[in-house]
Amino acid sequence: MANRRDDLLDAAITVLGERGIHALTHRTVDATAGLPPGSTSNHFRTRGALLDAVVERFVTRERANWEDLATRLAPTTPHELARALSAFAQQATGPQRTLTLARYAILVEAANQPELRATLAAGGARVNAWFMNWLRTAGSTDPPHDAPLIMNHWTGLVLHQLAMPDPAFDPVEQITALVTTVIRPRAAEVPAP
Repeated sequence: MANRRDDLLDAAITVLGERGIHALTHRTVDATAGLPPGSTSNHFRTRGALLDAVVERFVTRERANWEDLATRLAPTTPHELARALSAFAQQATGPQRTLTLARYAILVEAANQPELRATLAAGGARVNAWFMNWLRTAGSTDPPHDAPLIMNHWTGLVLHQLAMPDPAFDPVEQITALVTTVIRPRAAEVPAP
């Protein structure tokens, strides 16, 4: 169940995803949330505090989106993980487009705001930790090595689709090629010659 703080953060995500970082003000968030002026500043006194809280909120929402998808698909092999990541890319560039654009807007903003980098790094570390569990389940024997290879490619693929939308976007083949190359079968699973 959402609360007023989450409503404000979701409104901030909408502002970021639909209008960009420069449109993000306390007043704009209040209006987008349909709440009285001053509501956002009552919860987040500064723009920095608002951005830090938005990072926490989009990490929570994206993780919930992934967990919902991955739990339904239950990937236990590299091919299944690739299908789940492909579905997640389509979700991130389709129904969750605004959330994804908000994340990218904040990533770009962090280039100029070192204090925001720390919040992003902490959120990213949590994302990496749970993603490495999915990699292990799919057969990765070296998740710390495999995670950045797969997720950096996934991130670039999604960014490209957001910037240059292709109505026929279907990343299954590309992601499958990547994941099945990076995650090699365990020695016991390699067929004998």
